[in-house]
Parts: sequence; C-alpha cells; structure tokens
Amino acid sequence: IMPSLVGSEMCIRDSHNIFVGNFKFYDMAKQVGLLKLVGTLGDISFYKSFYGFLARRKTGVDRKTVLRDPRFQRTRENASEFGRAAKAGKLLRDAIQPLPKHARDSMMVQRLAQRMMKVLQSDTVNGRGMRTVAQGELSLLNGFDFNINAKLDTTIHTGFEARFDRFTGEANLDLNTHFPKRDITAPHGVTHYKVSFGVAALNFDALKSICVIDESEMLSKDSIVVREVSMTAIIQPGLSFPVVLLMGISFYQEVNGEFFGLEDRRFNTLGIVGIH
Repeated sequence: IMPSLVGSEMCIRDSHNIFVGNFKFYDMAKQVGLLKLVGTLGDISFYKSFYGFLARRKTGVDRKTVLRDPRFQRTRENASEFGRAAKAGKLLRDAIQPLPKHARDSMMVQRLAQRMMKVLQSDTVNGRGMRTVAQGELSLLNGFDFNINAKLDTTIHTGFEARFDRFTGEANLDLNTHFPKRDITAPHGVTHYKVSFGVAALNFDALKSICVIDESEMLSKDSIVVREVSMTAIIQPGLSFPVVLLMGISFYQEVNGEFFGLEDRRFNTLGIVGIH
C-alpha cells in the first residue's frame, strides 16, 4: 500500500489490477468514480471517449523507435494496413454523401473501417503489410448497414432486386409491391417515406469515386398498397473499378403540404445491397 496521488485515498496494486482512489486500471480502464479527469497524471493518461471517461498507461515507446526498430515490424505492417482500410472507408463515406442523411449511427465510421479491414485481410495476392482493399474479397461489404439502429432488413419487409450492367453502366432497383402499414417499420408520427437507390464506383488506388442516385416519389405511409417501385441510376459505362449498390429509406412528416425529414438518426436506414 502506498500513498495515493488523489487526496487521502490509497493506491492498492496487485498482480492484475491497479486501484487509485475511485479509479481502476488495466492497460486501459474506465473511470468509475464521481470525479472524472482529463489530462496526464504521472504515466497515466486520462481522456474522454465514446465509451465514457477512460484511463491508460503511456507506452514509453517513442515514434522513431516504432518506425525503425525491427522489433516493431509487425506494428508498422498493421498500422499501414489499418491506414489503407480507414482511407477506403472514407472513400465510400464521401461517395455516398448524396444518399439519405442522418442514416448513420455514431459508431458507423469505426464499424465501416473494421469491415474494410476484413476485406483487406482477405487479400491473398499481396504479403502482410502490403495487402489492399481492392485486392480483397469485396463481397464482404454486402449487407453492411450504415445505421445499426435501423437496419435495412428490419425497416422494410418486402422483396427487392438490385442489378448492375457494367457494360452499359446502368444500375436498377425494383422494390416489390408492398403494404406500407405492414411492410414498413416507421417511427410514430411519420406520414411519408422515400426510397433511395445509389450506385458508386470506387477507385481505391487513386482514392476517387463516382456516385449517382435515384429516388422514388414521396410514398404515403397510410396507403393501402404501393405498387412496384423501380429506380435507375447510370454511371460511366465500362468502368473497371468495384461498384457498390446501396438502398436507403428516409422518413418524413407532412405538415400543411410541406414535408419535413426526421432529424433523429435512429430511424432512417441505408445499406449495401450489391457489390460488382
């Protein structure tokens, strides 16, 4: 037992945990007391994250050592690949900006980077540290939901078909005839919804993209039946880059003839429905 750095509290160290006053540490630990710190105290860094107030030990390894020391070869390889995966995720996020806004959850960036990392790790052409998303199994992106709080398959309960012709550059989405009150899961107060369809060509090497979208008309949530909805989006024909097809649904409330989109991110949905 040794004197604590916090008031008259005590620090107790054992083989697994370190306790400092109201704080408990592992390599990374959550601050659990009433007092929350941000900053550095000795070799402990205190900071706020999405998960709350955390604390972690400094590594004590400087940047030059990590970049040059042979012992950190794996660290450099992992960092290089993670950087490529993060850039690939940003490329896709930037490409789909015209698609339904507010169809993103707070952890979407991290989740997409993790999915891109899985794609990169499936690259069997390049060696460790040199693997790329473009050479990976891009079909692993299929089914990705940009809003984990409103997944596509829990929002719309009817069939659809998404197609893409690389020769003509034409992408099509056909949404089956459906019954909105039964087949569309919408929040209270919604009067209308709109279906969006997008096709995005992604050049992961040059970090450039092309995205074209089409949208349905405003569809009434109170309709007894909505007949088949068809949409078409056309990009440059003959492109050799990977192509992603996306489908989204956004919700609206009609007030005095005007439509107001929901600002609440929990309900709009957007998902990847095809990879070519």
